Amino acid sequence: MAADDRLEDDELARRLRDAHRRVRMLPAARKERLARRYLAICDLAKRDPERAAARLEAFLASLDETVAGAGDKPPCEAADGPFDTPREGENTQGD
Repeated sequence: MAADDRLEDDELARRLRDAHRRVRMLPAARKERLARRYLAICDLAKRDPERAAARLEAFLASLDETVAGAGDKPPCEAADGPFDTPREGENTQGD
């Protein structure tokens, strides 16, 4: 792709693009929270590339753990641990 050719000199951009592809391939139940984290890293990359690179490294490590350990956990816990709020699993949609 032509866009990939422009990323040769920019290692951070190439790694962000790779992370996007990996998040996009996840099932919807696990994708939402990880996608938010990814977008926060992209936003940070505009202002502080060095810090964004460090956060991206940690994000990719947690993504590797998520993909490796997701087979034996329920979808709500496979992404990044348990629910965001203590009673989220008890709430019904629309309440």
